[in-house]
Amino acid sequence: MGNVFISIKDLDVNNTIWIDARYNLQNTEEGRNLYNQEHVKGAVYWDLEKDLSDMTKDEGRHPMPDKGQLLSLFERSGLQYDTDKTIAVYDQGASPFATRAWWMLQYGGFKNAKIVKEGYIAIKEAGIAVQSGEEAVSTTTLKPRWQDDLYVNRIGVKEIVDGKVKKVLLDARAEARYLGEIEPLDKIAGHIPGARNFDWEQLKADGVLTTNQKLHDVVQQDEQIVVYCGSGVTASPLFAILKEDGYSNVQLYTGSYSDWITEYAPEKGISKK
Repeated sequence: MGNVFISIKDLDVNNTIWIDARYNLQNTEEGRNLYNQEHVKGAVYWDLEKDLSDMTKDEGRHPMPDKGQLLSLFERSGLQYDTDKTIAVYDQGASPFATRAWWMLQYGGFKNAKIVKEGYIAIKEAGIAVQSGEEAVSTTTLKPRWQDDLYVNRIGVKEIVDGKVKKVLLDARAEARYLGEIEPLDKIAGHIPGARNFDWEQLKADGVLTTNQKLHDVVQQDEQIVVYCGSGVTASPLFAILKEDGYSNVQLYTGSYSDWITEYAPEKGISKK
């Protein structure tokens, strides 16, 4: 068993709490519809925009929920601390949605959370029981164990850019977006000044997310790393893989580039830092 990921063949399915995080950025209702049609028996559904973001905030395209919102999500999902049950998060496979959900669980202090390597279809084909419709979940009452050291906001990133804090910014977007050659989503192209680049898509292999040696060439284990992307979603696979690979000092800028440019200018081309 790895630090972050687990294969369905290694999971004790009789001692598991399931979270379905399937989503489609181009069709925001697809994940919920897929869940209603069929999901792992007992799974609760976490929606990227309704549960794992606070879309009322002006802090990027998928803003960080506040602690009260996340605590409510954890409690109505029936989660517990200090249990031998594994919290198993899945999506459609090789996607950034289970990693986003898993990161929120890490932020909430759930050390027993794992990302299922395989996507939903492979999980079903492994013989795991499935069903349709909503689930009846027994809610819990939690005293949260926030891991604030996993999260960086715009102020913290500005301190890095200004040289007040020594950390490495790692941009998870495609190289052309990082260089500022194209920008399909945000109002201005470029990257946060000083950032390095590693396209998260390079982590995809045979329908799963897996380590890539090239990532180790971009950032070293003894560096303090802050990962970001366009809106804090596709940076989460980088966070997860780095933690899987034993990197101890990794943080996520949830607001990411779409939040940065609301206040500060980006740079284009290859960073000189």
